[in-house]
Amino acid sequence: MSEPKENIKKETFMQGVVTIMFSQVAIKILGLIYTLYLTNREGFGDAGNAIYASGYQIYALLLTISSIGVPNAISKLVSERLAVGDNKGANRIFKVALATFGVIGAVGTMLLFFGAHTIAYNWIQIPESELTLVALSPAIFFVSISSVMRGYFNGRRTLKITARAQTLEQIFKTVLTIGIVEIVAYVTSTSTEMMAAGANVATTLATFSSFAYLFMYYRLRRKEIGNEINQSINYKYENVKSIIKKILMVSIPLTLSSIMTSFNKNIDSFTVKRILSTYMPAIEAQTLYGQLAGKVDTLTNLPLAINIAFATALVPAIAAAKAKNDSETATKRTSFSLLTSMLIGLPCVVGMIIFAQPILNLLYPGARYGALLLQLISVSVIFSILDQTINGALQGFGKVIIPAIALGIGCIVKLILNLILLPIPELNVYGAAIASIACHATAFIIVFNVLKKYVKLDLPFGKFVIKPIIATGIMAICSYTAFLLLGKLIPENLSTVIAILIAVIIYCMAVIALKIYNKEDIYMLPKGDKLYKFLEKMKIY
Repeated sequence: MSEPKENIKKETFMQGVVTIMFSQVAIKILGLIYTLYLTNREGFGDAGNAIYASGYQIYALLLTISSIGVPNAISKLVSERLAVGDNKGANRIFKVALATFGVIGAVGTMLLFFGAHTIAYNWIQIPESELTLVALSPAIFFVSISSVMRGYFNGRRTLKITARAQTLEQIFKTVLTIGIVEIVAYVTSTSTEMMAAGANVATTLATFSSFAYLFMYYRLRRKEIGNEINQSINYKYENVKSIIKKILMVSIPLTLSSIMTSFNKNIDSFTVKRILSTYMPAIEAQTLYGQLAGKVDTLTNLPLAINIAFATALVPAIAAAKAKNDSETATKRTSFSLLTSMLIGLPCVVGMIIFAQPILNLLYPGARYGALLLQLISVSVIFSILDQTINGALQGFGKVIIPAIALGIGCIVKLILNLILLPIPELNVYGAAIASIACHATAFIIVFNVLKKYVKLDLPFGKFVIKPIIATGIMAICSYTAFLLLGKLIPENLSTVIAILIAVIIYCMAVIALKIYNKEDIYMLPKGDKLYKFLEKMKIY
């Protein structure tokens, strides 16, 4: 017996996308709040960001090894079992994965805890980051367990549960970061090192809150899940060894892809300060790295947070369609998701380029530097956002190793360019930005060409590239003109906010006027039928 109808009705593909999208937007807004607080906090700033970010990137790498590939892997395997009515097999996969990754997470925690000194002093050469690594170590275990639970609920098409858990985690992280850092600042007379460690203690406590929520929800649903298991059909028994092997065969390639993402960030951790310090004061090199890893990465990750909804929802949706040999659904959802990713990414890139300095003035009044860096890095966003969606599609099709290979090649390109460009004083930290663009462009080109072999995409060049560029151009001209005119009448920060709002409105109007979405695309949107009827009544379609 397949998943109960009530669950299917609650979680259609686009409902799942919207649920995750709103959750990710909330998460990034909350993340921006505590990042702004830390960056503008006296005694923290770009130097504090360097300590905080360097420690966090090492934690992220170990976290990736222990858990990051798990949600999509479990989601894929569970959705495949549920698609053919094997609820019992889906639950067995979940329980075996829970035990397996609980052990792996515990090992990751111990490695980070006992290796913190060596990593801080010898690897990244920022000794102050040792305490941040120690503070983060317990989080690896909690996230590993939570990742399995998130994958199970995603596979059951109850994406709202994982969205709530992640949002709850970010709420705790924001509140606790501000609270703990203020206490530490008071006790230590604003010690930057101790404040950075305190901020990462907040991260560990927040990951526990997410785990606790998922665990309690699962306990509440045990009876219902038990009934589903009793009604299961097409159950195919697999021993524990076979299940672990299957999970690892799917999760390891996914994890390799995530490792490459984390390694990409750590290339900067290992090279930027180390190389820049050879021809400039160490504190200046650390500050430039702080701008790159703190402010710029935070801002350029915002579009990716919105788009991750498509990548997450595509994995179980395409895996289920593939299990039923429904290639038409897989093709439509992939094409729609890629077009929407382009429509999200392109205006974000152009917006960050033309409003780079006003955005930094607005968000970081105490640390306004880094506009050119933001402009350069933002170019990589369009490649990252499309790559993110394509990876979700490829994972759903079972081509899980391709994204890892593509990003691995991109990382090699980035490492080589970092080593070539960073030693050039005229380029300094901007060399890392150029290398990032090359990295993500390389990965995108590879995965896009691979995807075209498996899916006959319904994306004409005019619809996918030309029209979005025209819409973005109209948005850019109108919003920047408004910014210049408003700047003569009202304070810059207010004119920046109004100009960005104008950009959003103009862009949406341009997308509709250019008919970038056809009737079928609009019907895929939430309330799409009503929206199309309205546009038809307005004689736009």
